Amino acid sequence: MIRKPLRPLAQIITAREKGENPDVIERENLAERHAEMQTKARQRAEGRLLVLCMFFLMAFTAIGVRMGGLATSDPVEPIASTASGSTIAMQRADIVDRNGRILATNLETHSLYAQPPQMVDPQHVATQLVEIFPDLDRDELLEDFTGKRKFLWIKRKISPEQKQAVHDIGDPGLLFGPREMRLYPNGSVAAHVLGGAGFGKEGVSAAEVIGVAGVEKEFDGYLRDPANGGRPLELSLDLTVQAASEQVLMGGMRLMNAKGATSVLMDVHTGEVISVVSLPDFDPNDRPRPPTSGFDPSVSPLFNRAVQGVYELGSTFKIFTTAQAIDLGLVNAQTIVDASGPMRIGRFPIGEFNNKNFGKISVTDVIINSSNRGTGRLALQIGPQRQQEFLDALGMFDPTPIEIVEADGGQPLKPRKWGELSTVTISYGHGLSTSPMHLAAGYAAIANGGRYIRPTILRQAAPQTGTRVMSEQAAAESREMLRKVVTSGTASFGEVPGYQVGGKTGTADKPKPRGGYYESKVIATFAAMFPAHDPKYVLVVTLDEPSVIAHGEERRSAGWTAVPVAGEMIGRIAPLLGLRPQVEPDWLSDITLTSN
Repeated sequence: MIRKPLRPLAQIITAREKGENPDVIERENLAERHAEMQTKARQRAEGRLLVLCMFFLMAFTAIGVRMGGLATSDPVEPIASTASGSTIAMQRADIVDRNGRILATNLETHSLYAQPPQMVDPQHVATQLVEIFPDLDRDELLEDFTGKRKFLWIKRKISPEQKQAVHDIGDPGLLFGPREMRLYPNGSVAAHVLGGAGFGKEGVSAAEVIGVAGVEKEFDGYLRDPANGGRPLELSLDLTVQAASEQVLMGGMRLMNAKGATSVLMDVHTGEVISVVSLPDFDPNDRPRPPTSGFDPSVSPLFNRAVQGVYELGSTFKIFTTAQAIDLGLVNAQTIVDASGPMRIGRFPIGEFNNKNFGKISVTDVIINSSNRGTGRLALQIGPQRQQEFLDALGMFDPTPIEIVEADGGQPLKPRKWGELSTVTISYGHGLSTSPMHLAAGYAAIANGGRYIRPTILRQAAPQTGTRVMSEQAAAESREMLRKVVTSGTASFGEVPGYQVGGKTGTADKPKPRGGYYESKVIATFAAMFPAHDPKYVLVVTLDEPSVIAHGEERRSAGWTAVPVAGEMIGRIAPLLGLRPQVEPDWLSDITLTSN
């Protein structure tokens, strides 16, 4: 910027030549400069005032629009309100079983809320509401109705009968809002698989249904996605088989005085889980609260024993050891193994159940008699490294492999140092804790000819091609040994006429929370496959702390507890699965063939 000087030299010289006063020129230039400065300052101030006026105009316009929107909208609870213009996704897809039968669906219902300023008689309303909803507190309601609150949720969902009863109160301060709720028409059937649902974003005219557990949470995105066109989520479960399994397992748990129980039924070719039961269970229509901190989660009915529970599953693991030894060419089913005692690994003795001494027996007899020493000596031939690689291939080191959100909590527990002692004890199911679902997947690999198939809760269109973990010969010899366990071994109560059953028992001492084992508490398991000559299904039944009196003695072993429960379950569900019994007729010795 070029500023005009107050005393220009040319003007000063001219003024002196004319005899004029040069100071007049300076005063005139100074006045002109001041006038220019005032003009610019005024223009700047006017611009700022204009911007400020526009800002206030926009602010008051926005406030006016918001107030107008609130005045014409329904009231919402402040803590559950949503932004203006946002929508609540109400539609949620159904969940069905493999045959299209409804497991979870939506039901239109209503919510109940109050606007205390609109109430005519708060005391009468509070009294009447407590009569309709006994779980409410009259004094708390009256305090809310007579306080400063302008909105109050009373019930998120009510039945038609309750709505009519509230309507009969006739107070204008009680209002209803339409909404959808999740309904499980079969009650507690498949509760741990379905999990449950709750409300997310809420308004008085709608509520967002979201999954909180089980497949409802695992597949929440699919169930809420409008792009799926409302197509239901198809599970692999069979509702009829699931209900029958739960009924039998509940009866068995009570009969065997068990603390809890679980079962897994799996298709060995597709990996589909046809039924999975965990007891005690709950009704997802009225899902209980999670346990408080410091509480044993396994006591809660919400605890899914099939996928969250990790246990030492005892002698059911012995067939994995013999199968690997056969697969490696170390032995065959007739190879003689030294199962005699004593046997020590370092300073730790390896004993047998009831202090038996089987001497030198075949590999088949090792499984039939459930010999710890025989299995342990096979494991030492295999070695720690190869044993770990084989169990890893069977998925025994990964979280429970199934699409249920709680399955991630089923992380197997393995020893920090895997030496010779761990190799021996893990060969007969101690020192490594896994879930019943892990065990079912492992037995399925033996049943289907040596391929590991990952379990799935979703319906499959065709058999799955899994990773080969053992030869067909090793799997076939293992199936023959498991069949003999039922016909002449520790699982004789598992035989079901018409359905050849093969399997292995496992009785493991239950560990204490702070180390060591209980002397009189066990985890009893029976892992079975049927029909044994051409297996189609694997069934795992596990009882927590069973105890039954038989022949005048207290029995806790799996042969007396888990096996008969599994046998009863197979007899009940095999016909439901479409399996025909194969019964060979006896010779008709009393009938004489005669000619016409």
